[in-house]
Amino acid sequence: MSRGSSAGFDRHITIFSPEGRLYQVEYAFKAINQGGLTSVAVKAKDGAVVVTQKKVPDKLLDATTVTHLFQLTENIGCVMTGMIADSRSQVQRARYEAANWKYKYGYDIPVDMLCKRMADISQVYTQSAEMRPLGCSMILIAMDDENGPAVYKMDPAGYYCGYKATSAGVKQLEANSFLEKKIKKRQDYELNEAVEMAVTCLSTILSADFKPTELEIAIVTKENPKFHILTEKEIDVHLVRLAEKD
Repeated sequence: MSRGSSAGFDRHITIFSPEGRLYQVEYAFKAINQGGLTSVAVKAKDGAVVVTQKKVPDKLLDATTVTHLFQLTENIGCVMTGMIADSRSQVQRARYEAANWKYKYGYDIPVDMLCKRMADISQVYTQSAEMRPLGCSMILIAMDDENGPAVYKMDPAGYYCGYKATSAGVKQLEANSFLEKKIKKRQDYELNEAVEMAVTCLSTILSADFKPTELEIAIVTKENPKFHILTEKEIDVHLVRLAEKD
């Protein structure tokens, strides 16, 4: 058994290793980096924003059909990072859960409950041998009726939490340390500042300047709580404003 410490314990999803680790679940976290993208979400005092890279891998693809931003309900949207096929499956399930909640209880599902529900489903996938964990991470944004702007993130292990700012994907560690420094300085960002902070975060950690076609941005605001995906023109406005600052 010269396979290092994971000797055979990663063959089966439901088996603990002697150190008490579930290797298959840990590998699911590595699969999030497969897409080669990084996403950033920031909560402002009057809204929330998600920003992700947009890479069109093939010249023949219709670029308008390539997206990692999905609307789940009228007011809740998400950015998916990781394996896109797994992501779409999870988005479909989230939409079903949200519709089911509305049917059962007669009002829209709150963002924290939707995140909890999806995390619970992911957690079950880590227990049963017939399912594999999904290789994707979901970051949700919404304007909550009670708590105002909200950013939630869940992972393949079934852990979920609310955040002031967070990131997912290949450069997650670098992005998080960038965001930590910014949030430490101050927390009462306006929405426009939050959008610019998220874009700056991505361009700093990837050391690249973005064209409007290379980014996807979505926002929710107090004035308009509906999940809104920015057009290329709207993205360009933010990029120009950033360029003028520099």
